[in-house]
Amino acid sequence: MRWFNDSQSYGFVARALHWGTALLILGSYASVYFRRFFTEANTDFNWAVLQLHLSLGLTILTVTVLRIIWYVVDQRPTPEASSKSAVWGSRVGHALLYVILFSMPVTGYLGTGANTDFFWLFEIPKFESTRLFTFWVSERLNMTFAEFEFVVDYLHKDVGGALLVWMLIAGHISAALAHHFVLKDRSLRRMLGI
Repeated sequence: MRWFNDSQSYGFVARALHWGTALLILGSYASVYFRRFFTEANTDFNWAVLQLHLSLGLTILTVTVLRIIWYVVDQRPTPEASSKSAVWGSRVGHALLYVILFSMPVTGYLGTGANTDFFWLFEIPKFESTRLFTFWVSERLNMTFAEFEFVVDYLHKDVGGALLVWMLIAGHISAALAHHFVLKDRSLRRMLGI
């Protein structure tokens, strides 16, 4: 097993971070929609599903930071794209995905009015209970948590749950499938490790 990337393919670490992120995103969205449509408000089960969503979100943030570090440390395989515009489009698409992968968990944490029971192992205090909230939001911005939460929730729920994120994800998947079935190059196989 090769841990690092080479000029032709992705190593185990890059592939694990990529597919792990995909599974975490799927779990995060599934948990929030499951909670919305299949649980009753103010029940223990509803609360447990919320805690799962919060835990997955913080895990996505951690994995995203690890992905950025790995991106800087490890080499990248030579792009399979056939033109400069395709390479540029791929880089822009990936950059936007990274913005979403970072901003969604951050805005989720900042706007959550509850502590996170991280996979029922330990508790992470809500942002409102931190010194940073008091220093930055209360004292510098002179905002209550309700005022701050309104703005952050808009970014997390309306922008993050909106069509833009799904378009980026669908674009990423479509590009991978187009590389595999239309262009018949190794882009998807490199990320699958075959």
